Amino acid sequence: MTDETPIRTTLTEAERDALFSAVDAGFARQIADTIAFSAIPSTRGQEGPCQDMMADLLRARGYAVDDWRIDQDELRHLPGFGPVETDFSRARTVVGTYRPERAHGRSLILQGHCDVVPAGPLDMWTRPPFQPVEEDGWLYGRGVGDMKSGTIAALYALDALKAAGLAPQGRIHVQSVIEEESTGLGALSTLQRGYRAEACLIVEPTSGRLMRAQTGVIWFRLKVRGEPAHAAHAAVGFNAIKAAYHLIQALEGLEAEWNERAKGHRHFGAVAHPLNLNVGIIRGGEWASSVPAWCDVDCRIGLLPGWSVAECQREIAACVARAAADHPFLAQSPPEVVWSGFLSPGYEVTGAEAAEAVLAEAHGAGWGGPLEESLFTGLTDARFYGLDYGIPAFCYGATIENAHAFNERANVESLRKLTRTVALFVAGWCGVAPITGGTR
Repeated sequence: MTDETPIRTTLTEAERDALFSAVDAGFARQIADTIAFSAIPSTRGQEGPCQDMMADLLRARGYAVDDWRIDQDELRHLPGFGPVETDFSRARTVVGTYRPERAHGRSLILQGHCDVVPAGPLDMWTRPPFQPVEEDGWLYGRGVGDMKSGTIAALYALDALKAAGLAPQGRIHVQSVIEEESTGLGALSTLQRGYRAEACLIVEPTSGRLMRAQTGVIWFRLKVRGEPAHAAHAAVGFNAIKAAYHLIQALEGLEAEWNERAKGHRHFGAVAHPLNLNVGIIRGGEWASSVPAWCDVDCRIGLLPGWSVAECQREIAACVARAAADHPFLAQSPPEVVWSGFLSPGYEVTGAEAAEAVLAEAHGAGWGGPLEESLFTGLTDARFYGLDYGIPAFCYGATIENAHAFNERANVESLRKLTRTVALFVAGWCGVAPITGGTR
């Protein structure tokens, strides 16, 4: 390609047909790679084999691959940091970079996360969670929907452009991150390492809609201490597990108060109960015939875009302190509040009008119909890019069901539509030129 080769952001009808044919031609391989990727049980701390596979897929396509171990000490000073308490020694991020010979077009980040939440009791799944299968138009398995199928779709969207004879004219970073489900440090590590672009598309599942806004999340742990005694003389001791329920009830009151405030929010005001307190893990006691001397309760609570994480932390701590002061034993043995993961603000997509216009056009041709918006009462990595680094970032992805639940599944036809749309978005955002060599 020479400097005079024109960059186009609109495809001819013949080029679009060739692109869609290329998606179809590669779709069986795409589904096979999605199944293989999802068969790897990449729960927290076990993401390495998934990152190995992604690095191999990127290298096979000729992308420059950066594969590094994450050091959370290098991230602590950055906005949005949340502490990791588990073994982090094997944590890695993988980024594959496509560079045209001369980057005439706009740059782009395509990101997915390969970490998945635990499967839970295996006997409660209809199909084994890490033996993905395709049945009746759906792919089943843990992580298939959230969000490994989206990551593979983005990779195959770039493949389809190449197969159709089109070379993107902007730099593209294909990022596979971890920790999306617990702190976001994988995405944060890419920014700490210096990766930037003029837009970021995260292929989280959205049923073909643009995710307009999402809530923030705070993780915290209540550490309650009681007074042990033999169960035969339970009145002599104090039960830490029972005391923890007193604190949970107080936090439910805070949850109700926050949801009342949420009624005035411009996006979430129309959403019923957008802020959820989840009591996710309870550990306590050591012996059935002993009054438990300790109880740890891990919680998650949402917060709205625009709310201060620090102020919400103060409200949580104050709520727990008030509840303890009203309790006959906890007043003398105050519980401790430990921040144990997410410390993440909510996020609203703003300043992304140019990218949204390109996505709307791509969606109309690749998915069909007008681009609709959605709200998410959970959290994604988009916040880092949009809030702290001035990179317009949004989520757009496939149709799935049962994320974080039994029998998670992704709709196969929506993956085909997603792949087409992402390819068209790349063409419209980065620009394309006919392939004549000189890309890598």
